[in-house]
Amino acid sequence: PPLAPKLQFVRAALVVLFVLSVSLVLQLVFVSDLQHRTSQQEAYSDFRTKLAEGTAPTGPVDFENRVLDPGAPVAYLQIPTIKLDEVVGQGTAASQLFNGPGHRRDTVLPGQIGTSILMGRRATYGAPFADIGELVQGDLITVTTAQGVFEYRVIGVRREGDPLPPPLPSGSSRLVLATADGRALLPSGVLRVDADIVSVPVVGQPRLVNDRTLPDAEQLMGIDTSTLWVLVLWLQALLLLSVAAVWAWHRWGRIQAWVAAMPPLAFVGLGAAGELARLLPNLT
Repeated sequence: PPLAPKLQFVRAALVVLFVLSVSLVLQLVFVSDLQHRTSQQEAYSDFRTKLAEGTAPTGPVDFENRVLDPGAPVAYLQIPTIKLDEVVGQGTAASQLFNGPGHRRDTVLPGQIGTSILMGRRATYGAPFADIGELVQGDLITVTTAQGVFEYRVIGVRREGDPLPPPLPSGSSRLVLATADGRALLPSGVLRVDADIVSVPVVGQPRLVNDRTLPDAEQLMGIDTSTLWVLVLWLQALLLLSVAAVWAWHRWGRIQAWVAAMPPLAFVGLGAAGELARLLPNLT
């Protein structure tokens, strides 16, 4: 007999919930790591080419005086103690940190006079900053930019409520690495690693944004809702496909329905999961 409309809707809702849950797990556990690796390979090749050509950025604008695109590579970060080698992109919104660590735009670039903040994820999308809490005083951090290679020494690791590091001496440079603290995907605060330069710092370009004008999505533990409308479209498509799958199940049979419905459901489910990941705090 034909399914009642309410029962069709309930079954479709269960299909949506199942596909979305599985897709989100796959996105965070497997797809995100693959995306991070691919993005890092592309960024490394791009940054190395720009360094060789002398066109790598030294500030918020490129050599043609254009504002850097979000995610544009600006530095190469190496921490031998925890075997970290990552290209750093411009910006710290969730979408930029999908690809690797990001440079917070209201701070100077590494190696320049002042404090530079680099933010990275702890548990998803390659988890580049998963082990920075293991650093100890004296560990070496090396950063390569268009202005040279700069070395920093860790002066301490701090969590919420810990004392602040000593003030930065005039004309010096400090590097701060920041990620989520607490359990994976259940952050309880922010973990920071402070390091002072042992090389000779350089002067950088003026910043275009400050801590007051930096968007909330790029702040520590920021959430990016700028593409929420895209998520709504993905969810609508997923609901329509689920209704069609329930109808096909009743009309064609289970096997035929799953064979026809699984490819589009998987595609749309991963698309929705990718947008859902943007709503997670940017340091998770």
